[in-house]
Amino acid sequence: MSLDHHPIPHEALPPGWGPSTVSDGRFVYRRHEPFLEVLAEQTDGDQANPRLGLGRCWKLQLRHQIGELEVTESIGHVSTKRAALDGLLECLHRIHNTVETPDDPIAVQAALDEIELGDTVPGPE
Repeated sequence: MSLDHHPIPHEALPPGWGPSTVSDGRFVYRRHEPFLEVLAEQTDGDQANPRLGLGRCWKLQLRHQIGELEVTESIGHVSTKRAALDGLLECLHRIHNTVETPDDPIAVQAALDEIELGDTVPGPE
């Protein structure tokens, strides 16, 4: 899938965000200043919860920098591609609408902790 045909239309994205990587199993949306990425990646279902016996699910993550260190934090797991795309878009809007200084990783993570993802796959107990 090329960037010309990405699954979230440009007009639906909040200002400052754009597609970085778009493929069948990975969607990455990036903001350059400050650097933030929200990504959804298809993964083995047992990485979320091996007891559920899922073959595949989608992992949503936040990637940002703290100084020179690149940090990747989990947002959650969802069972469908549609839920992953909806979750990505919700994350982007939540950061844009609620975080005053997006270069504050604590504020960004706090905003994302409030998101309720659809088709959530529970984590391992």
